Amino acid sequence: MAAHTTRFAPSPTGLLHLGHAHAALFAARHGARLLLRIEDIDATRCRPEFAEAILEDLAWLGLGWEAPVRVQSRHIGEYAAVLQALAARGLLYPCFCTRADIAAAIAAQHGPAAVYPGTCRGLDPGRAARRVAAGEPHALRLDVARALAETGPLAFTDLIHGPRRCDPLAQGDVVLARKDVPASYHLCATHDDALQGVTLVTRGEDLLPATDIQRLLQALMGWPEPLYAHHALIRGPEGERLAKRAGAPALRALREAGLSPAQVRAMAGFPDAA
Repeated sequence: MAAHTTRFAPSPTGLLHLGHAHAALFAARHGARLLLRIEDIDATRCRPEFAEAILEDLAWLGLGWEAPVRVQSRHIGEYAAVLQALAARGLLYPCFCTRADIAAAIAAQHGPAAVYPGTCRGLDPGRAARRVAAGEPHALRLDVARALAETGPLAFTDLIHGPRRCDPLAQGDVVLARKDVPASYHLCATHDDALQGVTLVTRGEDLLPATDIQRLLQALMGWPEPLYAHHALIRGPEGERLAKRAGAPALRALREAGLSPAQVRAMAGFPDAA
């Protein structure tokens, strides 16, 4: 495999668990350079104590990474500049729908591909601007159809799943910013991967659909296209996906129970002899 630059980019919303360990070890094993990024742009959910715990737990696990660690909350101005560039090209629009409005609109659709139907896309621009100026709460959505008309068809190469065509329209007009979160995961992760020179994005297969939107942003902004490797997820005894909110055992708890880093690496799918 080529000498890739990979990254592990957790959000400090809780303690790391085995699923995170698998993702971090997978990235480390597939890159000649491993970067660490703290994706803490959501100030309502992220906590500095969890960011500190991430560094400690990864070091205990035996991982090393290149300095400095990029902390997204320190770079909000960079993401704002991207939003401004997209808005100047007419690719963003304000959405004033509440969560209840969106849930009702999606519920009214049929089939597995129910998405936000673009309720605010056709609002009169002048009226929308006045509502924004008056301080009415809103999100900024990407007009995906208009964006795709600029870029043309897109695809990406996944080292596990093979070549894939993108279908960003299936995601609907995604939110790129809102009042409580100044820039979305899609925008921040894609911007930072380009800025940091990441050549291989490794992450769970549950994020495969996200890549369609992120490829669209890369094409719009002229950012490099990395390779991808969407790996299988570590699952619990009933086949469930490990998650913080579902009470997945934290690496901290495993360590306090007396397990060694080698034992935890093995539990995460990376025994030292492999």
